Amino acid sequence: MDTEYVETVIIGAGQAGLSTGYHLRRRGRPFVILDANDRIGDNWREQWDSLRLYTPVRYDGLPGMRFPGRRWEFPGKEDVADYLESYAAHFELPVRTHTRAQRVAPDGAGYLVTTADRQIRCDNVVVATGTFGRTPDIPEFAVDLDPAIHQLHSSQYRRPAQLPDGPVLVVGASHSGTDVAYELAETRPTTLCGRDCGQFPLRLESRRTRLAAPVLVFVARHVLSRRTPIGRKMMGEVRAHGGPMLRVQREDLEARGVRRTESRVVGVRDGHPLLDDGRVMRVASVVWCTGFRQVFDWIDVPGIEDAGWPPEHRGVVDLAPGLFFCGLSFQSAFSSNLLLGAGRDAEYVVRRITGRRVETATTATAAERV
Repeated sequence: MDTEYVETVIIGAGQAGLSTGYHLRRRGRPFVILDANDRIGDNWREQWDSLRLYTPVRYDGLPGMRFPGRRWEFPGKEDVADYLESYAAHFELPVRTHTRAQRVAPDGAGYLVTTADRQIRCDNVVVATGTFGRTPDIPEFAVDLDPAIHQLHSSQYRRPAQLPDGPVLVVGASHSGTDVAYELAETRPTTLCGRDCGQFPLRLESRRTRLAAPVLVFVARHVLSRRTPIGRKMMGEVRAHGGPMLRVQREDLEARGVRRTESRVVGVRDGHPLLDDGRVMRVASVVWCTGFRQVFDWIDVPGIEDAGWPPEHRGVVDLAPGLFFCGLSFQSAFSSNLLLGAGRDAEYVVRRITGRRVETATTATAAERV
């Protein structure tokens, strides 16, 4: 197997990985970005058809390049995917598509990244595989549901036509679950179950939101942060249960006839979903909007592989020098969950990477003098 050396390997060519590459390029540091998809932006292209961003164009640009379009329109998934592809091309970022990082392991003072056809030795690894990891979080008892019940995870859902006629149960009431339930309820009886995660106090497309936007961005970046008690509390809620409803709100669900219950799906009875209040849901379909599990068993570093959420602060893993994360939910603040936060988080990680290189070089120079 071929082996090469690159100072920094970034795993994932989404907004976090590309922003990290941008800041490394500005500092003249060598790096490569690995991505398993066929094209840059495919993670966005594979989302459901009607998905639109929850922030307007004005706040969607990554560092160094504005997002195209009218300032207050909300881009769709294809717009985001095309923007990311254009961003990588504009800054000539070295992205290798069709290249999945299969394993990351310590290698002396650095790391060894293994792909299907080569190994890359590096000083630093930045894991930018997405906010919620690679593995859909579907309960184990889902396999016991009647095979006639059509099941999809939200990462597989594209449009209502994928589902057969008949009642549908949407499990998970964060912003993705409420969006999906609202769309499905237009054509079939829909029940949405899961705890209420709260909702954004204003209509996203309203004039009031436009006027309040600078304040809201400040709050997302500086008030709801890991530095403040309210931010740390929200971080725990968002990481464990998902973010609040954003575009679709409670009254929208009610107006469209979505049946809402905060009961949880806890098992299966007679082949159908069983709620914790004893009800059995006789449905034709289940859409699991239950997020993803953080699974890092491909990172062979003690304390990481089975840690769930990695033991990091602002993306820096102190117990594994040279290992970084970027693109995590609440990496620094609530803004980390949005495109507008990717650049700031990436810049901090890159400062720590370049700082580590300076420290290493200083130590090496001192050793040579002894």
